[in-house]
Amino acid sequence: MQVFNTMSGKKEDFKPQGDEVKMYVCGVTPYDDAHLGHAMSYIIFDVIRRYLKYRGFKVKYVQNVTDIDDKIIARANKLGIPQRELAEKFTRRYFEDMRALNIEEPDVTPYATDEVPKIIEMVRGLIDKGYGYEAQGSVYFRVRKVPDYGKLSHRSLDSMKAGIRIEPGEEKEDPMDFVLWKASKPGEPAWDSPWGPGRPGWHIECSAMSLKYLGNTLDIHGGGQDLIFPHHENEIAQSESFTGVKPFVRHWLHNGMVQMGAEKMSKSLGNLITIKQALQNYSPDAIRIFALGSHYRSPLTYSEEILEAAEKGAERLRQSIRSEERAEVGVGVDIEAYKKRFTDAMDDDFNTPKALATLFDLARELNRLRDMGQGVAQGQFLLLSLANVLGFPLAPWRPWEIAGIPLDEELFAQTSAMIYQELGRSAPSLENQNADSTIDNLVELRQELRKAKRWKQADMVRAKLDEAGIALEDTPQGTVWRRRR
Repeated sequence: MQVFNTMSGKKEDFKPQGDEVKMYVCGVTPYDDAHLGHAMSYIIFDVIRRYLKYRGFKVKYVQNVTDIDDKIIARANKLGIPQRELAEKFTRRYFEDMRALNIEEPDVTPYATDEVPKIIEMVRGLIDKGYGYEAQGSVYFRVRKVPDYGKLSHRSLDSMKAGIRIEPGEEKEDPMDFVLWKASKPGEPAWDSPWGPGRPGWHIECSAMSLKYLGNTLDIHGGGQDLIFPHHENEIAQSESFTGVKPFVRHWLHNGMVQMGAEKMSKSLGNLITIKQALQNYSPDAIRIFALGSHYRSPLTYSEEILEAAEKGAERLRQSIRSEERAEVGVGVDIEAYKKRFTDAMDDDFNTPKALATLFDLARELNRLRDMGQGVAQGQFLLLSLANVLGFPLAPWRPWEIAGIPLDEELFAQTSAMIYQELGRSAPSLENQNADSTIDNLVELRQELRKAKRWKQADMVRAKLDEAGIALEDTPQGTVWRRRR
């Protein structure tokens, strides 16, 4: 099993230091709703964690919440609400999004504000070792005291220094020095410290939390490519300086960014699609296919066309595991061959596009064998198993359960009347019915037509509903429907 290490710039054999893989991923800064860029990153590391477990590894996964930060303070001040209230609100909404996307919860979720004692301990230790220094109530890290600073981003100090200047009021010894502890300003949250009231710097938060919960050396540290410098570079410098242990991280994994056009999707640029917005139109399975359809280190460009195609792909996977076919006996597919294709792909630096292709080829094979009357039960169970490794629930999806989407009752009443008229049947009374019950009636009607082997008429019901924006899915639990757009 090989993974690409940002530190070495090449693929390496994955060799954890012990029986348990220690994995840390930089978490959310909760000052607004999470967007598809967040979804891509956390889906990727969710899949990496799932696959490691599939391969027999024990994994301890830690993902923090940066619940105190300049952006949180600025947004809270703009809204005129306490910083904690803002952070708690968007942390809660973030975890709603993660559950909706079927992302497993971390084993440990430390909050920066709960870890201030550990952070102060670390800052004090860096000062004692000569790496930190106090200036007007703040504490900075001496970057030039670390000879190999820049080894992760493969940049020299001189190239990093270009364009960096000391801001008014800062008392740095060198423009490259970064803050470990910020002296408080009026109206900002603050904690008591040996250097006066203040709050942690961004970089020291992750170092303190990863060292506390995972120890001096991590097997995997993950995050977006935009975190390589300065965040992860600074984590290495302060962590290795504090502990005296190298390496701080054995394997650095960084995902590419979701782009809107030529720019990355980000809150600061305002060019984003939130996860909640995406879930109004697309299922969690489709969003996962979108995120995993390109290699995790590559950039991913957002488009509705790509997500529409992903939704159709998700429906093909769901269709291939229908309960009536799964109940059959016999083995119609080469189980071991598909398993090997899947593991070969994932063992090669988590090549999810090839792993996905294996799932779609398996689904196509299941459909072919079913049409030939051969057993596909074990093949369906294999598909479910491999899909679970990639985090696909392959379950009925009703977006309004997540996003509260209103349905156009008048439109579906008209659609219902049209269908019954074309079938030459009397439409049921619409009194005391809403759009949901109207569509439920049509789904039941289609089921009656299928039982009577009136396939053309049953297909007509599906087609009319599809024209109205309602997709039908035949699942192990029966036929369900969802709004496509």
